[in-house]
Parts: sequence; structure tokens; C-alpha cells
Amino acid sequence: MKASAFVYPWDVNGDPDAARRIAALGVEQVTLASAYHSTRALTPRHPRHRIVTAEHAAVLYPTDERWGGRELRPYAAGAWAPGDAYGEASAALADAGLDVHTWVVLAHNSRLGADRPDTSVVNAYGDRYPWAPCIAQPATRAYLVELAAEAAVRPGARGTELESLGWYGLTHLHAHDKTGAIGLGDAGQYLMALCFCPSCRAGYGGQGLDPDELAVAVRAALEPLWRGEPDHGGWAGVEKALGDEQAARTRAWREETARTLQEEAVAAVRAAAPAGFQVLLHADPVSYHVGANPGVDPAHILSVADGVVVPCTGGAGLLTPFADVEREGGVLAANFVVVSGMGGSPGTLAADAERAAGLGATELRLYHAGLASDADLDAVRDALARR
Repeated sequence: MKASAFVYPWDVNGDPDAARRIAALGVEQVTLASAYHSTRALTPRHPRHRIVTAEHAAVLYPTDERWGGRELRPYAAGAWAPGDAYGEASAALADAGLDVHTWVVLAHNSRLGADRPDTSVVNAYGDRYPWAPCIAQPATRAYLVELAAEAAVRPGARGTELESLGWYGLTHLHAHDKTGAIGLGDAGQYLMALCFCPSCRAGYGGQGLDPDELAVAVRAALEPLWRGEPDHGGWAGVEKALGDEQAARTRAWREETARTLQEEAVAAVRAAAPAGFQVLLHADPVSYHVGANPGVDPAHILSVADGVVVPCTGGAGLLTPFADVEREGGVLAANFVVVSGMGGSPGTLAADAERAAGLGATELRLYHAGLASDADLDAVRDALARR
């Protein structure tokens, strides 16, 4: 199976050995960030630094004139990725013989939420999630579609991977995060992800729901969790909490909103891209899930995009619903964390990859070549050599 490693521009720029070292892992491709959220990242081999702090969500290249006069527009990176950081890294990686695909993070942007609070998801208590743009709002949707097209189709890129192209919820690794005291489970996470901004309130109304009554029902359904009672789990827990009909109507609104955004974004990328440009989405086959790998309907998304990237660390079972879809060709990429300190298991990568292939995976994604220790990278190199 073809393998691709995730990389940040700051892993490569300023390190003359980085591109060669990544190619020597045995990967054929890199997935290089061109638009990314705020982060604090380790660079264990870089000759100039060990920590990079990306202070806010930003594009890692100079934007073009399409943003003139727009209400919402991307933020430029600061000193952590100056100028055309993406282009510089892309050229070095291509010179090392690697195919370069863009890595585009979309509906995950705390800078946008801080500057424009009205764009954020609002939960049933009225709390805003500044890291989570509401994908139902027309201006936000237009911004995300345009950003997808620009950030995906960079010079020399042969494809793209679109992350967070869907709903984001409560779960978010924030600075000194203190939200893990109560285990919400699937049902609780869904309820805490329901948005009550004006656009979503209107959307619920279109589904025959009274948004005020729905908010009261959501708060009542969450109350047992705050007392420490267990989450009933899965979609059945949501139905038990809200009632079958009310739960189904909230899900119908959210799934239609995400599905149409995904269709629009992929179409915009394809319109801007050269022939043969590959478009993949990071995805979860449970359609009501939220986050960096948003929930999708497998049959629908594989009819829209060229394939999906599926989280497989800890088990490759999420591949099966995608593999069960009848399709000709298409990419089903199994994504494994290969950083031991982040819960990955590079030492078992060969066995994990074989298991994933047995479940239908056609490619591998390795997270993350820049963050991993030398020992982790040695294990990756050994595993890929056994393919």
C-alpha cells in the first residue's frame, strides 16, 4: 500500500536534511499542511528550534485577490510560518522525490471565533465554542468553500486532504483543558454539539421543531450526566434523551447541512484543480459524530470525493462501513498515529497495516513525521520496508 506521512512546513523549512529524511522512511507521498489550526508542536530534529507555537489558525501561503471585500477571510501566519512557508517546504519535498498533497483544516478556527463570535457554534446553554465555526451559517459556508479551493490547490500539489469539513463539537484540546471531569460519551457529546445560533434555530424550525423547546429538552437530557450518571451510549442514548422523533429531526438538519457543505467544497476544489487532482476527506462512518474526522454517510461521501482518510489508531474497525460500499477504485486510507508519546504504536505498524488491508484499506497515512522521535521513525522505516 502507498504510504503518506503528515508534515508541517516548519518541519522542513530551515532543515536541509528534513526532506531527504522523510523520503528515506519509505513513504511515496507527504500530506503537507497548507491551512492549519493553532498548535504547539515539537520539532525534535530541527537545527534551529525544538518548539513551534502557531498562535492561531492560519493559511501557510500568501492568499490571492479572491478575498478582497469578503466578510470573512483567512488569517496569515506569523513568524512560525512566514511568507510562502507551504511553497518552500513543498518544493524541497518534491525535490526529494515525494508527491505532495495539501492538508487543509477547515471548520476548526479559534481565531475566527475570537474575532467574530457570531460565527461560532452555540450550545443549548448559550455557551459559544470559538474553535468551532457553525457550518450552517451562509457566510461561514462561503468562507469554508473558498478556503478549501484556495488552500487545496497549491502549485505542484497532486491532491488534497480536507480535515474538519463538517460539524465540530465540544471535544477540543484547548490550552490547559479542564473539560474531562465528566465522561459524556457519544450521546452527551452529540447533545453538547447541537448548535443554537440563529441559522441552526431556523434550521430546526424547518424540521418542525421549536428551537426553544429543543434547547430545554437538551439541557434536561444532559442534567443526569452532570450528576455523574452514566451515558446511555450511542444513538440509542440520544433517542432516549430527546425522544425518537425529536432526535431524528435534529440529526436530519445537521446531516443535510454537513452533506451539502461537503458537496460544495469538493466541487469548488475540483473546479480550481487540474485534471487528475485527488480529493480526500478525513471522515468517520458514524454520521452524527463531530470533530476533525466528521461523521459522514459512507455511500454518499464516496460518491462525492475520491476517497476518505479514516482514523485507525487503536483499531481499524471504522474502515469496514466504507469498504462495504460498492465502488470502483477510490482511496480508503487507514490513518495511524506513529508517535509513541501521543498514543501511537509504530512498533506494530506492519501488523496494523496488514490488518487494515484485510479490512479494505488501500493506502496508509502516518501521523506525524515531524513530531515523531528518531526511535519512532526507525520503527516506521522498518515497517514500510516489509511491505
